[in-house]
Amino acid sequence: MALDKKTLDALEGVTTATLTTVLLKKGLRNVWLRGTKPLRPGQPRIVGPAFTLRFVPWREDLATPGSWVSPTSTRAAIECMPVGCVAVVDAMGVTDAGIFGDILCERIRVREVAGLVTDGVIRDLAGVLRTNLPVWCEGTAAPSSVTGLTFVGWQMPIACGGVAVFPDDIIVADDDGAVVIPAALRDEVVEAAVEQEKLEAWIIEEVRSGLPLPGLYPPNAETKARYAAFCAAQTNAAE
Repeated sequence: MALDKKTLDALEGVTTATLTTVLLKKGLRNVWLRGTKPLRPGQPRIVGPAFTLRFVPWREDLATPGSWVSPTSTRAAIECMPVGCVAVVDAMGVTDAGIFGDILCERIRVREVAGLVTDGVIRDLAGVLRTNLPVWCEGTAAPSSVTGLTFVGWQMPIACGGVAVFPDDIIVADDDGAVVIPAALRDEVVEAAVEQEKLEAWIIEEVRSGLPLPGLYPPNAETKARYAAFCAAQTNAAE
């Protein structure tokens, strides 16, 4: 399910660090996908509903070059990806078999997918970089996926980087990695995260002015009152 513009715009202004804190306050600790590192520095933050893909361990009768034309293939899965989704691939952390190369990544980009997130690796690094598809992964490897993995399907619950990801959960990825927001918590997490970013921006200015951290971060009652007064003044000025 595509994200509405208001939610998309809000999350594009929220860091994954802030999101992990907001989710921690809601009791969710295991939300940061391990092994999902930006392929290149300075990639734009991406936001979108998860489109999940799953690999299982390699098996000789299934993981063959012939499987690439099977109805259950990565090629078939890519053709089902909707505009604006984030492809999230469970590669079990395998680092000696590249799940996608430049041709598949180019097709993903052409389909206007927001980005690719995996706990595995990609291949054809130079070509993938030329596609300009935002990619988060564990690194690169020359061998193809079938040398170490068997693709089994898409749009099912997966484990990526040790985190449970369901189709249509919200993925946010930036320089700190990728975070999953459970779909059912989307609205309340977005609201809390936007407010947390505003609060922390104000706190940074207080730190720059010379204030010490105790009582400021995290804010005590006095600090919260000063922040509320600041917000009220900002609202009045805008009116």
